Amino acid sequence: MKPRQKPQTAPLRSTCPVASTLDLVGDKWSLLLVRDLLEGKRTYSELQQSSEAIPTNILAERLKRLEAAGVIAKTAYQQHPPRYTYELTRKGAALGEAVLAIAKWGLHHIPGTVAPEMLSRRLK
Repeated sequence: MKPRQKPQTAPLRSTCPVASTLDLVGDKWSLLLVRDLLEGKRTYSELQQSSEAIPTNILAERLKRLEAAGVIAKTAYQQHPPRYTYELTRKGAALGEAVLAIAKWGLHHIPGTVAPEMLSRRLK
C-alpha cells in the first residue's frame, strides 16, 4: 500500500501567516462567501443572490478555490444537471471567526454599516 501523500499546493510566496492567508482569501469575494455560508446560504443560487452581486464566473472560481483549500465542502444534491450544496468545513468555520471579528470592527469603525441578522446574533 502506498502512503497517502499530502495534496499539492502552490508554493508559499511568504512564510508570514497574514500574507499566506491573504493569498487565499484576500480578494474581494472570498470572505463574503464565508459570511454567506455562516448566514446559512447553501446553494449556488443563494450565494449568487447576495446584495454584493458576485459575477457568476467569479463565484464559480472562488467556490473551487475555497473547496481546494479545504475551507468549504460541496455535496451533490442533483445529478442532471449537477447541483451542489456548500458548507463550511472545520477549517472554514475557524475562518468564520475572523469574518466575525472583521464584521465587529466594521460595525464599530465604519459609520452606516449594519450586520445581517445572523451575524448580529453571533456578534452578541
